[in-house]
Amino acid sequence: MSLILFNKPFQVLCQFSAQDGRATLADYLDIPNIYPAGRLDADSEGLMLLTDDGKLQHRIAHPDHKEAKTYLVQVDGVADGATLARLQAPLDLGDFVTKPCKAVRIAEPAWLWPRNPPIRARQDKPTSWIAVTLEEGKNRQVRRMTAAVGLPTLRLVRSSIGPFSLATHPLMPGEFTEVRYG
Repeated sequence: MSLILFNKPFQVLCQFSAQDGRATLADYLDIPNIYPAGRLDADSEGLMLLTDDGKLQHRIAHPDHKEAKTYLVQVDGVADGATLARLQAPLDLGDFVTKPCKAVRIAEPAWLWPRNPPIRARQDKPTSWIAVTLEEGKNRQVRRMTAAVGLPTLRLVRSSIGPFSLATHPLMPGEFTEVRYG
């Protein structure tokens, strides 16, 4: 059984099949019979797990198994205590209510690579960083959560899934490594 940790670059699609000239996982991984255990939007970056074991893929990706995922989020504006409290509490996003999560303000991680293309900078509006840890993961959930509390996401990097993290397995965008699991 293979478990691959992959640092997905910005604007790469989480699929192997070609689509309209856009970059996909196949541009970075030439390993037969592996499949993503979960997804990241094209405009998100960071840790993905891929495996050739269907049961392991299900165990990692399925929300019932509650693998905690941490996202580093650069937001437009300053995350204060009240805003962080709103993010941590169940939040009604219209089509569903989020489960409680952990959200803390952090400094920009020193190990984080520059994004290409860079995030736009506005002199009149500060940005801040938040670490959000979820045990669920609905489509564009973190972006929708930060927007709902008035802090639109500028950059989103998944830094960890369960016991695996980019802090303990440093990978630059497009790099991968195989690890032992279970």
